[in-house]
Amino acid sequence: MTLIELSATEARRKIDGGEISCEELVRACLDRIDQIEGEIGAWTHLDPDYALDQARARDSERQRGVTQGPLHGIPVGIKDIIDTSDFPTECGTPLHGGRTPSEDATLVAVLREAGAVILGKTVTTELAVYSPGKTTNPADTAHTPGGSSSGSAAAVASAMVPLSIGTQTNGSVIRPASFCGVLGFKPSHGRISRAGVLKQSPPLDTVGVFARSLDDVALISEVLMAFDARDPDMRPRSRPRLSATLAEAPPVEPRLAFVRTPVWDQAEDSTKDAMRELIEHLGESVDIVDLPAQFEDAHEAHRRIMNADLARSFAAEYTDGEGVMSEVLREMIENGQQVLATEYNSAVARIAEFNGYLDPICEHYDAILTPSAPGEAPMGLEKTGNPTFCTIWTLCGTPALSLPLLLGPKGLPLGVQVISQKNDDARLLRTARWIMESLEN
Repeated sequence: MTLIELSATEARRKIDGGEISCEELVRACLDRIDQIEGEIGAWTHLDPDYALDQARARDSERQRGVTQGPLHGIPVGIKDIIDTSDFPTECGTPLHGGRTPSEDATLVAVLREAGAVILGKTVTTELAVYSPGKTTNPADTAHTPGGSSSGSAAAVASAMVPLSIGTQTNGSVIRPASFCGVLGFKPSHGRISRAGVLKQSPPLDTVGVFARSLDDVALISEVLMAFDARDPDMRPRSRPRLSATLAEAPPVEPRLAFVRTPVWDQAEDSTKDAMRELIEHLGESVDIVDLPAQFEDAHEAHRRIMNADLARSFAAEYTDGEGVMSEVLREMIENGQQVLATEYNSAVARIAEFNGYLDPICEHYDAILTPSAPGEAPMGLEKTGNPTFCTIWTLCGTPALSLPLLLGPKGLPLGVQVISQKNDDARLLRTARWIMESLEN
């Protein structure tokens, strides 16, 4: 196995054992980037010399007996809407061109403290909405990688880096993970600090991660789930035991609910067939469950919240961006400008109501299954695909994980989305491992 094929967990073990150095690992990632970045376009800011300097510093710390963090020497890609004091943060738009923050986002500081090497900044769509950047899909470069965390998903899928950070306000982690064929994890809302991350919609914005193994998802997510009082949606609590719980066998065989959601008609026929085969394979572990009728309004509630918040969060960009901002984002902002305060507040209040309807399902079942996207990655690079199968779970703030389990009719990846009750992130990962192991048998 080559260095770029190592998972973060495997690489960390080899670094601990002195089998490889941090510099060797980072150099292998940089060589891989040299080989294929021209085709994939996952990075927007990259400084190889600086990355190697960080790696050498980590090696020096190990040689001097300095206590090593859980991500010691592991390279990580950072979505370019997350502040970094040593790289520009331009948010995928010329309107932020040349912007270099004076301090790291909290999550970047946490990664550094854990020993990670910040390899560079990955491509985002314009202001993390819909207008795509330069990134292509490593599974087939004629197809979209999804968005808005396009570069983060593509960088992990093409083995340029073992771990990367993305964000999701609708489907921006789960969808590109599905399209690119990697694991994408959107934890419960309020579990990872957003201080220093571009603000779109506070009730919806969530930091997520991309990886190639469940162990790696647990490793980096547990590091990131440190309380930060600067994020008003976080609450003082200990980090969840993600890695330890993932390593445990479920106490009883998990029960799964296959939920079609109100947008099932938007799933492609091939996706419906693939999900049907998955359910048949899992057998008696799965029941088909319908969401309560009230969820028919969930997509509209999400739309009102997101558009109204975009209008508020991007007011300056809207004013200054005539001729620069994409038409699709201008339309979303203009729609948001028409949302009344009473309509917005009512939509936000419904989040708790929707979670109340989910609670009985989540108490009876260990996880919910649904597609990650309507189908495999669409042809073309002009759009990033439809996030509709992510909307309800982002609105509710529940943890969601895209597992690269299926293939579409063109042989492209098709993710299965696994969801659990809000703040039940550890059990979600454990159940996901059980699902993957069940399918291997």
